[in-house]
Parts: sequence; C-alpha cells; structure tokens
Amino acid sequence: MENPTTSVPGGTDQPPIELIEQNGEVTLSIGGEQAMQAWERDLMWAGADLLCEYGRDFYEVGLGLGLSALRIARNPVTRSHRVLELFPEVERLFRERNPGLPGTLRIEQGDFFQRIFELPSESVDGILFDPALDMAVWKDDALWLRTVPEVVRVLRPGGAFIPFFSTKPELRRQYLPHFTEMRVVRRPYTAYDTTEYTYGTSGDAYIQCFLKS
Repeated sequence: MENPTTSVPGGTDQPPIELIEQNGEVTLSIGGEQAMQAWERDLMWAGADLLCEYGRDFYEVGLGLGLSALRIARNPVTRSHRVLELFPEVERLFRERNPGLPGTLRIEQGDFFQRIFELPSESVDGILFDPALDMAVWKDDALWLRTVPEVVRVLRPGGAFIPFFSTKPELRRQYLPHFTEMRVVRRPYTAYDTTEYTYGTSGDAYIQCFLKS
C-alpha cells in the first residue's frame, strides 16, 4: 500500500511525517523511514563547529531535528544562517519544540535542486548539506554533475561544504570531482539499536569537509 501524500507549494508531495519518541529514542520519520535521530547530536555539532571555522554567513540544506541549525546559529562568529527545508511539517515540528529561535536563524521552504541555481554567486562562507533524499537521487550521477558546480559557485573562496557524515571511511563520490582540497574529521558514534541508516550501530564516523580553493 502506498503512503498517502499531501501537496506542498511548488507541487512537491509531502509524505507522512512524524516525530516518534519512545524508549528514550527520538526519531524524525519521513515517509515511514528514519530521516534523523537524536543520537546524531554530537556528530551534527562537530560538523556545525567545523563549518563555523570558515566564515560568518552559512546555508544549510535539510532542517531535520534542527541540531546543527541551532548550533550554527548560536555560534558567536555567525552573522547569518539560512536553512532550506522541503517539507513544512518538518519546520512545524521543529518550531513546536524550539520556541524563541536565535535572531541569526532563518528557515526557508524549497527544493534544493532548484534553489541552488537561484542563490547568488559567492554569497555564503559554508554550506551544511543533510537533506533526506531517496537512494535513487543519490545514484543520479547526471543530477550531481549539474548541481555540485552550483554549490561551488555559491561558496566564497575558502568556503566549506560539509555533507552528512559517513560511517564508512569513503569520500563522497558525488563531490570529489569538484573540489581539490578536503578535510576529514573522525569521531566515534553510538547509534540506537534500532537505527537503520548506519553501517553498524557503533564505531567511527567521518565528517567530510570539501573546501573551495
């Protein structure tokens, strides 16, 4: 049986979205799949702190539980932090749990694969990239070949692009052809026993930072 969907602005279908809290675990579920869990906090914070080493104006793709969004927005170096979220329900759940947001934080709604072409060149110092994407999107090489050069265009010289951490010691192939300098930070992690999107529920995670020359 297919999941019911609702329409969001721009013609995008919104799958069922819910915040599940049980047995001490917090999971954001999108379309019946785990999109993000609260155990990621320390890794998301580490990625956010790393991003903030590269400037003052930041952009984030994918709000999720807002762990990195709040961390970046509250960093003393941050002048502005914009977060792009596709689904209104994700933003609603976040705002419900986090009243009184920092003045540096602004949340926008839209599709990254359209919005990136609209952003001004050299307009941000860093981009944190962690949207919930279907596997078919990750495997669409033509899509990434069109899109990642736009990411580079939007970054200021010396800027950083940090995607979702990896639990395998492999560089993200979608981004490799477009950057000549990279930084990798290793951090231990322990996921929930119920976590489905990591390679094992404990071990080392790798935060990959791609730098614009």
